[in-house]
Amino acid sequence: MAVVATQIKKGQCFQYNGEKLIVLDLDHRTPGKGNAIILANCRSLQTGKTKTIRFASSDKVDIINVDRQKLEYSYTDGTGYFFMSPETYDTIELSSELLGESKDLLIENLVVEVLFIEGNPMTIDLPPQVELAVTESSEGIKGDTANNPQKPAKLETGIEVQVPLFIKPGDRIKVDSRTKKYVSRV
Repeated sequence: MAVVATQIKKGQCFQYNGEKLIVLDLDHRTPGKGNAIILANCRSLQTGKTKTIRFASSDKVDIINVDRQKLEYSYTDGTGYFFMSPETYDTIELSSELLGESKDLLIENLVVEVLFIEGNPMTIDLPPQVELAVTESSEGIKGDTANNPQKPAKLETGIEVQVPLFIKPGDRIKVDSRTKKYVSRV
């Protein structure tokens, strides 16, 4: 379905020059003279790379119908990652290539949103923050509190993040799923 560029919304998918893209952010600019310009910050669903595309307000864009499903992570068998639909209890397998770095934050029963185009899974969106347990962490040095010192901590999924000195093994922490950085203790 073709729409005018001014009708594009954040989160929509469209086809442009043979590539399927998802809109991450939009910027509508109206210069003093002339037509409005739409700058769409997009991510390619094939390559994962981001780029900015400039549209005139009268340009036509082919919108792709997509299906977004909330799925619950179940387990991995080493080659694939298995997710279950909470409504139908159907299980689907996603490859580690599709998950990319998201697999570093997957824990059992975590609900994620999977984007499907024409029945094929294309991308996975984690919640903004994920709660994980600290499995290994060195002791902080008492009195060393100047300049917000940090130490490495290994989490239950195997990922290592920098945490404040007061975090110890067994603590649960929140990690930002986009930056993979410590947010807070739970």
